Amino acid sequence: MAREAPLSTPDGRYIVVRGRLWRKANPGLSDPERESFVHDLMDARRAVGQARRSGDESAEHAAHAAVDIAKRKLGERGPVWWTDGAPDLNRHMARTTPYAAWFATMNAS
Repeated sequence: MAREAPLSTPDGRYIVVRGRLWRKANPGLSDPERESFVHDLMDARRAVGQARRSGDESAEHAAHAAVDIAKRKLGERGPVWWTDGAPDLNRHMARTTPYAAWFATMNAS
């Protein structure tokens, strides 16, 4: 069974998961950059799991830091990648943001 793609805001800045906005990767990254950063992110996420399973708190802390670095490189965290001065609404509920009217129409279907 194929997983349905998450809803994306009209401006392409966020995906919506369970009503919450999550910042998308910077579309200005080249394909090789994006692939490299996603590879780093997946490696770091696997390292988090391995550290948790082994009970190694130090390794888990380092792995979480590596996840953060990869997400910042992708543009999902840290300074926003858009240039129009719009605020970062990452992790906000869509219904409480300027996307509320749009989101309401998406939920009405």
